[in-house]
Amino acid sequence: MKNILLIGMGRFGCYTAKRLNALGHDVMAVDRNEERINKIMDEVTSARIGDATKRDFLMTLGIKDFDLCIVAVGDCFLEALEITSLLDELGAERIIARATSATMEKFLLRNGADTVVFPERQMANWTAIRFSSDHIENYIEVSDGYSIYEVKVPEQWDKKRIDEIDVRRKYGISILGIRNGKMNMNPAYNVTLYKDETMLVLGKNEELQRIFHL
Repeated sequence: MKNILLIGMGRFGCYTAKRLNALGHDVMAVDRNEERINKIMDEVTSARIGDATKRDFLMTLGIKDFDLCIVAVGDCFLEALEITSLLDELGAERIIARATSATMEKFLLRNGADTVVFPERQMANWTAIRFSSDHIENYIEVSDGYSIYEVKVPEQWDKKRIDEIDVRRKYGISILGIRNGKMNMNPAYNVTLYKDETMLVLGKNEELQRIFHL
């Protein structure tokens, strides 16, 4: 469990706060707008109304006590930059900042952010990939050209065992799970596949796209 400071209770900030709370983390929500704080108060451990661009206000929060600080005010470039810089100056252990452009990302990283996220860009990328093919049920980009896809079992693999298909040697991919109602993770090599099931597969993007016609 982590102690997290979350600044900015717009849509992204609220969704993040609720998810962190559901995961069992202690979350302090901060926003200058009283109405926003009142809406999120029951979803977080604590909440403060205040201007996070003011050094004196941030000092009252005890920045060094937080394991993670999230700056979720990406709609305002200067505000996000100022908050990030102040958090860094006050000794924040780790700072995650939301950005809306590559330029904003560059300045945030230069001024104290450890990691920058692009919620809109990431969601757009997921939506484009997820719904551009009838074969994809879900999609997670891992790193360095690798991804995890949930895809339908191809008809040519129907009623064949995983070891019979020999997916690792022939195709260079790994089957992480098989869903038939519920997900069965780490299936044995002698498990039989059926075309009405979906698989969780890991591999290089180009190989996955070629094999499953994505």
